[in-house]
Amino acid sequence: MKIICVGRNYADHAKELNNDVPKEPVFFMKPKNALMLPGKPMYYPEFTNDLHYECELVVRICKNGKYVGEKFAHKYYDAYTIGIDFTARDLQREQQQKGLPWEIAKAFDQSALTGEWLPIDESVNIQDISFSLLKNGETVQSGNSSNMIFSVNKIIAYVSKFITMNIGDLIFTGTPAGVGPVLPDDELVGLIGDRKIFDVLIK
Repeated sequence: MKIICVGRNYADHAKELNNDVPKEPVFFMKPKNALMLPGKPMYYPEFTNDLHYECELVVRICKNGKYVGEKFAHKYYDAYTIGIDFTARDLQREQQQKGLPWEIAKAFDQSALTGEWLPIDESVNIQDISFSLLKNGETVQSGNSSNMIFSVNKIIAYVSKFITMNIGDLIFTGTPAGVGPVLPDDELVGLIGDRKIFDVLIK
């Protein structure tokens, strides 16, 4: 199982971090040990002083595939949720300034949270999913997958040109604007519509 994360997939988020809006999907990887266990707290890493949340729609791959055509990509995922791509923003800035890769800021243990998985059937339009993130009861992020620059199917078609999709892989599809810092004792609650999908405490 691997975790594939798409960056800069909402124009408003790219702008808030002073990044260019990409012409093709931008992606990076997290290892499987980045995945948080359900129901466990997030422990603030000792190597950062600026841990940020990035709430995203996540899809689960259900079929192996390479060079997946965009029109067939919908057959390759069977469930969705929302999650958080935790980011050590201070480390990321340092690495970017040096022109170095920034896995240490994105791929560390517990850096990928996922919530309750929901099945995809004919009633689900994956490109019209409203989701939001609450920090200590206040909404800090809200988005809809209709505002993605690159659709889920486009992402799968593009990524699978370079990396084989395998059953159980997860794709974090990018975050809308509103990312920000968390501190110990903060509570993060993720919603799809009005449905609570995850609830995690920072320790």
